[in-house]
Amino acid sequence: MKRLFSILAVAGLFVCNTNTVNAQVNANAITSNLSATIATAATMIQDAAAAESERGFVQVLKEKFIEGGAGFMGIVLLCLILGLAVAIERIIYLNLATTNTTKLKQRVEDALASGGIEAAKEVCRNTKGPVASIYYQGLDRAGESIESAEKAVVAYGGVQMGQLEKNVSWLSLFIAIAPMLGFMGTVIGMIAAFEKIAAVGNLSASLIAGDIQVALLTTVFGLIVAIILQIFYNYIIAKIDSIVNDMEDSSISLIDMLVDHKK
Repeated sequence: MKRLFSILAVAGLFVCNTNTVNAQVNANAITSNLSATIATAATMIQDAAAAESERGFVQVLKEKFIEGGAGFMGIVLLCLILGLAVAIERIIYLNLATTNTTKLKQRVEDALASGGIEAAKEVCRNTKGPVASIYYQGLDRAGESIESAEKAVVAYGGVQMGQLEKNVSWLSLFIAIAPMLGFMGTVIGMIAAFEKIAAVGNLSASLIAGDIQVALLTTVFGLIVAIILQIFYNYIIAKIDSIVNDMEDSSISLIDMLVDHKK
């Protein structure tokens, strides 16, 4: 009997050891599989991030533009191109029209003191910009009277202001039209989505998701165009105000110089 119990005890120990070994093997296998899965997922995420970075912002913008449809997206893009053309033309013109008024005033004053009206007019002829043109018109009427010179300065100042503000209204028009076109595209896309719902008879997100995405993309691009053009518009308006202030100050200085010259 004792021998039988001994055999059973040895067999029990053997079974326990075998189960323990199997459990450890299974745990190691599960751990290895889990580690491999995590490593694979991390690799996939890194690859996706690398692919997204390689596409870049411009590529994503192109894809979204194409998804938005050629209809309203093309018109919005045309507004951006025309608006940028007007803005660049105005910026170049205004930069060329900018004059160092302090230096010009000193040169005209020296020419008046040394060579008279004709010498001062020659200085204005050789200087670009609206301030020099206003000086020239005032000097050209200085031989008649101070009042005539002042009227000429005021009248020609209005002409020069109109030249500075030329085509700026078109830029403001493009700023207003671009988001309106985007909203119109959104409304049309929503109408198409509801028409699909009415035709099918039930509401399905997958059925109308594409139309809603296109509708929202037109609004986004319209707002982007308006924001870009608005920045240029504000810069142009600030530049025009600066030049107009210089014109007004220079006009007052010219009349004062002519009064001193007549004495």
